[in-house]
Amino acid sequence: MTVFVQFHLLTTYGPSNPNRDDMGRPKQAVIGGETRLRHSSQSIKRALRESAFFAENLAGHMGVRTKRLYGKLVEHLVKNGIKEAVAHKTAEEVAAVFGKLESAGKESGDKLATTLAFISPEEQKLAYELAESAAAGEKLLKDKDLKNRVLRNADGAVDVAMFGRMLASDADFNRDAAVQVAHAFTTHRAVAQEDWFSAVDDLNKADETGAAHIGETGFGSGVFYHYVCVNVDLLIENLAGDKELAVKALEALAKGLAQATPSGKQNSFAHHPRAHYILAERGEQAPRDLSGAFFKAVEGKDLLGESVTKLEATRKAIDKAYGPCWEAEAKLHVGHEGGATLEEIAAFAGEAARGA
Repeated sequence: MTVFVQFHLLTTYGPSNPNRDDMGRPKQAVIGGETRLRHSSQSIKRALRESAFFAENLAGHMGVRTKRLYGKLVEHLVKNGIKEAVAHKTAEEVAAVFGKLESAGKESGDKLATTLAFISPEEQKLAYELAESAAAGEKLLKDKDLKNRVLRNADGAVDVAMFGRMLASDADFNRDAAVQVAHAFTTHRAVAQEDWFSAVDDLNKADETGAAHIGETGFGSGVFYHYVCVNVDLLIENLAGDKELAVKALEALAKGLAQATPSGKQNSFAHHPRAHYILAERGEQAPRDLSGAFFKAVEGKDLLGESVTKLEATRKAIDKAYGPCWEAEAKLHVGHEGGATLEEIAAFAGEAARGA
């Protein structure tokens, strides 16, 4: 049977704009007929990958997501004494393994991949080594043979194992994501607001009035519910059976979920929230989220407290109807005695991989 670890988090954000839409305003969604603020799953995964927990705990096991491998290969080869014409030709052959290339512009000799590709540390190393060998005169393999020489199943890249990847040029090396990340949304009605601001010219003469610059920026605040589900068996499989690396990955994920946040407008709003409530569940039952607890928007003065109450009541009701969806749990609740610490939540998550 497959083991799942599920995380349910409630996090309060003061006035902020961590995740913007195409107009620069906080992203929103209509849920249960009410407007809510929202953080996209993509922005949350990016925040996790960029967090100190991933960088420190998983150093050497993180991939890179880029269109710019061609340029990096050219730069590397030229730095090592290879003529530019040879460097460009070689880089093009090797970089094309990860996807079709196109010119970066008429005036630029650079080329970009047409799609972003997740590249594992091992694949990066192989790409550089092959480029060096080819530039030195060694004949490169062709087409499928070259792909099979460079591409791997990204076994050593934890972020690829967690969040998956799609290589449009070769589906054989795609990865199914072991970690499903939902969009976070406010448990209550919340709408974006506008901050009108002005800036004064410091060298403006005393007898001249008016602002040198005026503008608007969007912001919002609220209690966000966030759900994440981990297929522990798939995570271990994606990491080529390395359970200890899977343990580190789950521990880093738990810590990152509690503290990492999308970084939009960070300097303007200084949002650095930490989750006030974390429920972690572990078991072999089919997973379920608890977003239904908030389809009727929470109301009242204590939005955080009411959100916790509704989440736990909904969980109890669903488990009564369908049977328990977990075999073990750990709960962090800031300000309440007897709850787990973040270190204990992380250890709880990691234990799922040790026992799998």
